[in-house]
Amino acid sequence: MLSKILCVDDDPITLMLCKKVISKAEFSLEIDSAHNGEDALLYFDNLKAEIETNQQIKSPQLIFLDLNMPVMSGWEFLDIFLNNGYSRLFPNTKVIVLSSTIDPKDIEKSKSYPMVIDFLSKPITKEMLLSINSKDI
Repeated sequence: MLSKILCVDDDPITLMLCKKVISKAEFSLEIDSAHNGEDALLYFDNLKAEIETNQQIKSPQLIFLDLNMPVMSGWEFLDIFLNNGYSRLFPNTKVIVLSSTIDPKDIEKSKSYPMVIDFLSKPITKEMLLSINSKDI
């Protein structure tokens, strides 16, 4: 069981379903959420501030990330996370793209991000979580 995950999606129903499936599967102790890439970066900025004040933090081990969101897309989030030091500060945080698109170009592009460990299509299921559990997170 993971200690903490972050679900990033602009659809409240998808977030609710994600939380429900994760809880039922006992996949993670804590489930945080963000409504777009910008909210997710603010979440990590808050964690950075806690690190700087020497507070003990528990960063998410896994992010379920949607790609198509208003304000800031999943791609923009990944670019900033990778290139602006977040991935160095949070090296143990892995990403699973959870998207409604299964465009082969998107799947291929996701492989260029070292923190992305998988690309799955919505909706999340208990079976998906069981297969993720066996991966090295």
